[in-house]
Amino acid sequence: MDANALRALQAPLKERYKQDPKAALVTFAARATLDGERVACQVETRGGPVVAGLHPAAGGTGEDVCSADMLLQALVACAGVTLKAVATAMEIPLRAGSVRAEGDVDFRGTLGVDRVVPVGFTAIRLIAELDTDAPQEKLDKLLQLTERYCIVFQTLAGQAQLTAKVARP
Repeated sequence: MDANALRALQAPLKERYKQDPKAALVTFAARATLDGERVACQVETRGGPVVAGLHPAAGGTGEDVCSADMLLQALVACAGVTLKAVATAMEIPLRAGSVRAEGDVDFRGTLGVDRVVPVGFTAIRLIAELDTDAPQEKLDKLLQLTERYCIVFQTLAGQAQLTAKVARP
C-alpha cells in the first residue's frame, strides 16, 4: 500500500469522526475463562484460544503463555502496525524491519516477597530495527509519530483509568 491508497482508505473515516465524534469510540473487550484445575486461564483470541499461566519465575512450568509476554506482544503488534502506517504516510521506503520490546519485572513484588518492590514492569524498551535509506531525521520523526499514535504505547505511557469489580453470572 502506498501513501495515496492509505489516505484514500482513511479519509472517509476521518471525515466521519469529525462529523460524528461518537462514531470514533470503539470499546474493545477480552475474555478469559478460568481453568478448573490449574493456575491458568484460557484467553479467547481471533487466532483461537490461548492458555495463559504462571511465568516460571512465579512458579509456572513455562508450558503456558505468560501475560507479561502477551502485553509486550500487544505492544510490538500495535507499534509495528502504527510504524508501518506512519512510514507509508511519510513515504519512507522500508526494505525490511522488525519491532521488539523488552521489559523488566522484579518478581519479588508480584510474589509478595518485598512490599517495597513494585508489581509489574519497571521499564519497557521498544526497539525498531529498520532497513532503509531514509535520513536519520526522518526516522526520528517516524519514531516520534509511532509513539504518539500507537494505542498500546500511549496506554502504557499514560494513566488510563482502571477499574475492577467482581460480578456473579
